[in-house]
Amino acid sequence: MATSPSPLTVRTVAIPEDDPRRTAALLELLPDRSPVSWVRGGEGLVGWGCAARLDTSGPERFAAADAWWHSWCERVEVHDEVRLPGTGPVAFTSFAFADRPGDSVVVVPEVVVGSRDGVRWITTVGQPSTAPRLPVGEPGAVRYDAGAVSPERYRRSVAEAVRILGPGGSGHAIGSDGEAVRKVVLAHDLLATTAEPLDARYLLGNLAARYPGCWSFAVDGLVGATPELLLERTGRRIRSRVLAGTTWPRPGVSADELASTLLGSAKDLSEHAFATESLAAELRPFCGELAVPERPEVLRLRNVLHLASHITGELHEHAASNGVAALLRLAAAVHPSAAVGGTPTPAAVSLIGRLEGMDRGRYSGPVGWVDDAGNGELGIALRCAQIEDGGSPGGAGGRARLFAGGGIVAGSDPDLEVAEAAAKMLPVREALDGLG
Repeated sequence: MATSPSPLTVRTVAIPEDDPRRTAALLELLPDRSPVSWVRGGEGLVGWGCAARLDTSGPERFAAADAWWHSWCERVEVHDEVRLPGTGPVAFTSFAFADRPGDSVVVVPEVVVGSRDGVRWITTVGQPSTAPRLPVGEPGAVRYDAGAVSPERYRRSVAEAVRILGPGGSGHAIGSDGEAVRKVVLAHDLLATTAEPLDARYLLGNLAARYPGCWSFAVDGLVGATPELLLERTGRRIRSRVLAGTTWPRPGVSADELASTLLGSAKDLSEHAFATESLAAELRPFCGELAVPERPEVLRLRNVLHLASHITGELHEHAASNGVAALLRLAAAVHPSAAVGGTPTPAAVSLIGRLEGMDRGRYSGPVGWVDDAGNGELGIALRCAQIEDGGSPGGAGGRARLFAGGGIVAGSDPDLEVAEAAAKMLPVREALDGLG
């Protein structure tokens, strides 16, 4: 008589006080050059190994990922002694920006180490493979070259967008509902080539050290430190941090002066309002309560200052209980937000296809983690690089694509937009150059 195979076991236990892993920095625990990470201020999740993986693409990528993840969770046996968000089965996700075919991925690590509110735990799937921890490798000299879209080509795209969005030009960008596009988000890339193999942990460590208030992430070679939280779900509570409207340090101008100017800029306030209003509109059908600040605050980072709004809400009970508001389902409803697409979003995204001139891949798509209860955190993949070729020890060096962009409205200055994109690329460039 045939017997059914035993289900895979997912086990979460607290790490004891006397275990060195209890006090080590999470990023220092990563054993190899292919980590997954979601860490902010020393807390979060890191993982390694691959127990399961889904590659998906197209307009149904979020639904496909959600269905696959729930199916996988139903087939495993869970022993969770900690029972916090991020314990038990956890998957790391990274989605392509565009609906067209492209790389979106869900990865279930063999090992996850998490830290939250003073609790440190480890989750294992099955019998994880063991290997010695490899030392973090430095990339050596870094050479930068224009990517698919050079800064000058980006400037021309911005100038064309300003012409289209300005008086007399709106007829070239009309949505299906007859509303003219008011904002479009454009981006460009930069190619970095390293003399030595490129270790994602090197980038992560330097980014986390310089930007502890951002979420330092790594999923399938996409590495960055994003300041923007698309969605966090914990039970029925949801949260988002919307960023739109940017300035950056200039000689002779204090941070307080920059912040005051940003808060008084009609152009930046308008751009920010587009982003907050569109996200709130997409979330309201799922929520019984939704709080949107009347005015933004200023988020100060080393390289830029952003207008920021914290949106919070509580899901309808039926939405929270029947699966339609699981984190990945919510992501499908709100992506792309106006912060990375434009307003109105469908027509703005179409305009991006006409003007931008490159495939963003997973840049500006949702990135983060989800657990088996549909809770988790998804940021927007900003201030990041896609490692295209990590190289190999003793062989050739590595290669990565860096991305940056900004929201374009009728009053945008193409030269200032090029400068803003350069400021937004600084975190990854400095991380590659060894500034931690």
